[in-house]
Amino acid sequence: MTLPTLLIITGRSGSGKSTAIAALEDAGFYCVDNMPVAMLPKFLELPLEGASDATGFAFVMDLREKGFLSSYKTILGTLGDKGYPIEIVFLEADRDTLLRRYSQSRRQHPLARKGRTLSQAIEAEKEKLEDLRGEAEYVIDTSQASVHDLKSMIQDIAEKSVELAPMRVNIMSFGFKFGSPREADLIMDVRFLPNPYFEPRLKHLDGENETVQSFVLNNRQTRLFLDKFLNLLDYLIPLYKKEGKAFLTIAVGCTGGRHRSVVVARQLFEHLKQVEHRVELNHRDIHQR
Repeated sequence: MTLPTLLIITGRSGSGKSTAIAALEDAGFYCVDNMPVAMLPKFLELPLEGASDATGFAFVMDLREKGFLSSYKTILGTLGDKGYPIEIVFLEADRDTLLRRYSQSRRQHPLARKGRTLSQAIEAEKEKLEDLRGEAEYVIDTSQASVHDLKSMIQDIAEKSVELAPMRVNIMSFGFKFGSPREADLIMDVRFLPNPYFEPRLKHLDGENETVQSFVLNNRQTRLFLDKFLNLLDYLIPLYKKEGKAFLTIAVGCTGGRHRSVVVARQLFEHLKQVEHRVELNHRDIHQR
């Protein structure tokens, strides 16, 4: 039996651990924030719904739990002896950056109690975490990193640890007269293509019909458009993956969402499924009148 990979996300408060765990969740990990380390062995024994399909497990553990530093070595060591692949990802940022982030978020630092100022709490935490930092497989300084930068770095780490699920691409056809889909990342308007609606023999059919497909596709303008648009998608999709995007919705619209958009969406789907393992096709308005 192959045991799941365990990624422990830890580090200084305000360094981006919430962003990191969100990126891992998008990558297919089963994620838990603020997991008490003492509960970890029992947690891994639970029959968790959805866990069998998870890429791995990721846990945020830090000084919010008072007993974390005193017990993590023993517990993680025991799990490692049982065969669990364990990697520690330590996030940090410089003092000025942490001060600015806390000022913006107005959150309370976990050590800013008992008369400590925020600056003193940040320095105290740095000292407490020094040994843990030295044991981490990965140390990431997020001082100059944007949210997208951090997501990309975390995804790179995850890819080294496990085989990640590919980005999911959803191809959607729709009709503009029923409204543009809010969830779309990219919208392509194909109302410039010849319209089967104005052909009496095609009007009451839809874009999944071979006769309608032939009408739309056997047109020089359509072929030229598809060649250029598919090349654009072949260029863009790897960039979205690199950014760490988990879901991409490409919407294709015509007037009613029954003819041209359906045909073009089908062509995108057939093209992308040859290179993408998770491509879905949805004709939102094909049955609308």
